[in-house]
Amino acid sequence: MPRTGALADSIAERVDSVVGTVLLPVFFMYIGLLTDMRLVASAGLWDVFAAIMAAAVLGKLAGSALAARLTGMSGRESLAIGVLMNTRGLMELVILTIGLETGVIAPALFSMMVLMAIVTTVMTSPALMAIGIPQHEMPVRSTVGRR
Repeated sequence: MPRTGALADSIAERVDSVVGTVLLPVFFMYIGLLTDMRLVASAGLWDVFAAIMAAAVLGKLAGSALAARLTGMSGRESLAIGVLMNTRGLMELVILTIGLETGVIAPALFSMMVLMAIVTTVMTSPALMAIGIPQHEMPVRSTVGRR
């Protein structure tokens, strides 16, 4: 497969449309079918879920914000970077699914982790608005060459 050129562009265009319109929605539907929140409720694991949320949000948000601050960004910009980095993505869902299917994680933990991924992704816009940075005005500054 060539990295550049007309053939690579043509193949990528065709694959992207199939992935985006067919495979990705099917994958998310599959994740939804695997997720059973009754397992969390019946076992009384909401306190465990709260601990998972706290660790996920504080760990990623604080680490990202601190790194951004150390590169010279303002406090508000650093916090915005932390909020944006706090979202979870497709790769996490893939890893969780593999863990569930191989028996490494239990179905209840899988459900809690999927819910955590959804909550941390959904909370991004309100969190950005709360710190006073609308999404369309998110500052992007280059730190290349800065010491």
